[in-house]
Amino acid sequence: MKTNRLKSLFVLLMTISLTLSAGLVQAAQPIVIGCPLATAFLYGWDAERGVTLAVEEINAAGGVNVAGEKRPFKIEVIDTRDLEPGVPVSEALLAVEKLILDKKADFIIGGPVRSEAALAAMPLLSKYKKVSILTTGVLTPKYNALVAEQYDKFKYCFRIHGEAKNLVGEIFANLTELKEKYGFNNLFIIAQDVSHARGAANIIKAIAEKKGWNVTGLEIYPTGATDFSMGLLKAKESKTEIINIWMDMPESAILLKQWYDMKIPALPFGSTLAAAEQPGFWKATDGKGEYTLCNVVNAGNAPSNATPWTMKFYDAYTKRWGIEPEGLGTSSSYMAVYVLKDAIERAGSLDSDKVVAALEKTDIMGVYGRLRFDPKGHQVIPSTDPKEGAVGSILQWQDGKRVVVYPKSIATGEILLPPWMQK
Repeated sequence: MKTNRLKSLFVLLMTISLTLSAGLVQAAQPIVIGCPLATAFLYGWDAERGVTLAVEEINAAGGVNVAGEKRPFKIEVIDTRDLEPGVPVSEALLAVEKLILDKKADFIIGGPVRSEAALAAMPLLSKYKKVSILTTGVLTPKYNALVAEQYDKFKYCFRIHGEAKNLVGEIFANLTELKEKYGFNNLFIIAQDVSHARGAANIIKAIAEKKGWNVTGLEIYPTGATDFSMGLLKAKESKTEIINIWMDMPESAILLKQWYDMKIPALPFGSTLAAAEQPGFWKATDGKGEYTLCNVVNAGNAPSNATPWTMKFYDAYTKRWGIEPEGLGTSSSYMAVYVLKDAIERAGSLDSDKVVAALEKTDIMGVYGRLRFDPKGHQVIPSTDPKEGAVGSILQWQDGKRVVVYPKSIATGEILLPPWMQK
């Protein structure tokens, strides 16, 4: 009898244990973040690292509170290959759809990374009612314009990093300063043959001419090009003083090495210049990238004290990955996870429409300033003051270091000229 009672007690305890375990498993069901990213390229791998770091921090702190239930985030990454030359946009669309249907992604963070692919993915996100936060690549203003124009269809689409129009404004703030300080007036434009770069180059040309600049040339290079000497010679022969560059391909490092070797008397100013954004640029160019300027779009992608979060993130990223934050897509991908967490918790739900409404009311301080979205176009609101909005960063390579020179509110140095330009 005693043995039977012990057996019954054991069975009862096991039943209770299994029931509790099942409850815990159910309670801990993860919230799946799908990340469609070009993982072989800077704007893909830095975004993946940024998302991963944020998810690890959030999960270590207990996860996401969904109407009183704590749930962890889980990341699913699929390579879109959309930054590879010749890869059709359909590849990226397949990646997005696979994340939604096969990986059961609750939300999309990251890409697609190429503007053309991100625009093409918008109807897909609408079809499945999946909230997406773009964090890397994709600088075309058309993205947030489409959301504003067809809100009911594209309301699930958000972008938490800067876009081309804002970048153009930042460029001209610096060009005006250089014009006033040194008397520069000749501008040469070099762009990659992709949507955002072509569009931005034409905008730069039109605005520059309107502002009295002499645009000495506009050269377009295909993705994967490795020789830029002809364009550089044209810039030199036309007495150009600033070369504005729009390129997200790694081969842009060759352009800067050629610029240095040819001693072109023009300051290279990358609006988008992937190679120069990375901490390894100095070593990759044997120091020939010195004086190169580039826009890393959001603070935190280069060292500064924009907010109390900035260096905390910078140091955490460096410790986790063994490299400093690497460029466009790093701090924005990290912050997108925290912004999503905040929206889910305020919504008390994973329901897409409720999360959209919560995202539209986002107002939190982050790595690169105060984060809010325009309620119509779902573009993060920019500012040159981190207390008012999302702040960018333009850096210059000086003596092996990335020195933030713009905006003045967070700058750690001033723009320097190469010795062969000094009068």
